[in-house]
Amino acid sequence: QLQLVEYGGGFVQPGGSSRISCEASEFNLNYYAMAWFRQAPAKEREGVACISGSDNQTYYLESVKGRFTIGRDAAKGTVYLQMDNLGPDDTAVYSCAADPWTTYMCYLRPSKYGYWGQGIQVTVSS
Repeated sequence: QLQLVEYGGGFVQPGGSSRISCEASEFNLNYYAMAWFRQAPAKEREGVACISGSDNQTYYLESVKGRFTIGRDAAKGTVYLQMDNLGPDDTAVYSCAADPWTTYMCYLRPSKYGYWGQGIQVTVSS
C-alpha cells in the first residue's frame, strides 16, 4: 500500500519562501505522476502543480506560475514543491497525491489520484 507523507511547511512571512516534500516509505516516487493540492478554509481543494511520471513535464495553477516549482529529488525518490514570494492567499493545507496509472501526462484534478498524503499546513502571515 502506497502511503504518502508530507513534511516541511509551517509559518512563513509574506514574500518569503517555503519548501514542502513528499515521500513514500518503501516506494520510490520517481516514475509516478505526482501532484500537490491545497485547501484553504471554506474553499474547495485546488490543484497547484503536477509532474508527469515519464518525462517530468510540469503543469501549474495559473496563480502560482513563476512562484512555485514542483520537482523530484531523484536520489531520495521524493517530490517537492518549492514556493517563493508567498502571499496570504497561499495559506492552506497542502497535500501530495500519486497517480501510478498515467504515464505521459499529469492532471490537476483530484479524481485522477488514488493515493494521498494527510496534508501539511502552510501559513503565510506577518
